[in-house]
Amino acid sequence: MIYTVKRGDTLYDIATQFGTSAEALARVNNISNPNNLSVGRNLFIPLERITTYTVKSGDSLYSIARANGIPLNTLINANPQITNPSRINIDDVINIPDMRETIEVNGYAIPTIQQSVLNSTLPFLTYLSPFSYNATAQGTLSSLSDERLIDSARASGVAPIMVVTNISSEGGFDGNIAHEIFTNPTTQSNLISAIISILNDKNYYGVDIDFEYLLPEDRDNYTNFLRALKVELNKINKPLSVAVAPKNRDNQPGSLYQAHDYKAIGEIADRVIIMTYEWGYVYGEPQAISPYSEVDRVIAYAATKIPTNKILMGMPNYAYDWTLPYTPGTSARTITNKQAYELAFENNATVMFDPKSRAPYFNYTKDGVGHVVWFDDALSIGSRLDLVTKYGLAGLSYWTINNFDATNWTVVSDTFKIAKVI
Repeated sequence: MIYTVKRGDTLYDIATQFGTSAEALARVNNISNPNNLSVGRNLFIPLERITTYTVKSGDSLYSIARANGIPLNTLINANPQITNPSRINIDDVINIPDMRETIEVNGYAIPTIQQSVLNSTLPFLTYLSPFSYNATAQGTLSSLSDERLIDSARASGVAPIMVVTNISSEGGFDGNIAHEIFTNPTTQSNLISAIISILNDKNYYGVDIDFEYLLPEDRDNYTNFLRALKVELNKINKPLSVAVAPKNRDNQPGSLYQAHDYKAIGEIADRVIIMTYEWGYVYGEPQAISPYSEVDRVIAYAATKIPTNKILMGMPNYAYDWTLPYTPGTSARTITNKQAYELAFENNATVMFDPKSRAPYFNYTKDGVGHVVWFDDALSIGSRLDLVTKYGLAGLSYWTINNFDATNWTVVSDTFKIAKVI
């Protein structure tokens, strides 16, 4: 559950109110100093998950099922030791089944990730995706120091996914590189062979294609490339995921969107990662990074084109600090969600919650300059997790996991069980 900090609250008082400890609240809410509580902060209150229940006078299986939000037949099936469900005895121990849905979670990781951060995050992942192998116009791939990540993933039962992009040697996604790959049969064949070789040599579980800012005329060419790659992947039993821009209609204008054919990609790929973030972006106007209303629009559209049990909904793991007044072309500063709260406390800022975007923000002034920070907290994360259940999605995909957000992972694991595929 969520508790919003009020003026005069202390972490100890809040913990006492909910029957937990200040230390536990601090741990799951990224609080380094228990005295640093900003007014308006949404705290996640972890509640104990009941796995057994001891029957008391007046109990019935029906009343126990109702109290725990469990269908009666599910409770009966979880307790085969009960031969007559209409008769239970005081002090009988009843098994309470875990009703959380199981989802898949992918995490993109830059290979420089600290080992401690990686180790803390792996228990919450199905897939780990080191970022990235960059394709060239000759059909070759850049190198990547990914061995440590692959070994760590497999040791934790997490499936490593090879990521291939059209990022140029100068940096940035390059549609012309992709065009050469799509339209030159030799280049395309070379690239597919290079992908298959690395998949086998490094023991990757599967591959993720993240081609962005493609030429609009390459819509069908991109689909054909993915189809050709999928044929070869099927021969070695490796799954294909594809990352796509967050569209809310098929003909959405812009080079980020036009060549991503949701219906065709959904037919080819085993998983489709929808990058539902960056409405608020580093060079854009201050706003929520993943506003609920916009994410909902995108997922609602995607659900009409892609089987929902293939969709991984994108989740950001970062915050932005904009200078005010905002000047077009100026950049925001990227910080972590934990750093956002530290900034709020240091500057005595009250955290606000925008009801439309369902996201927290705050304003502060430093050295005479105004700032606004948009970030994620337990309430905003939990709001978007509801979309996974609403649309029956396969799960989530994080950009990136290079910092550990204890609040995020506590909320996710409290809401869902995390699937393991190896």
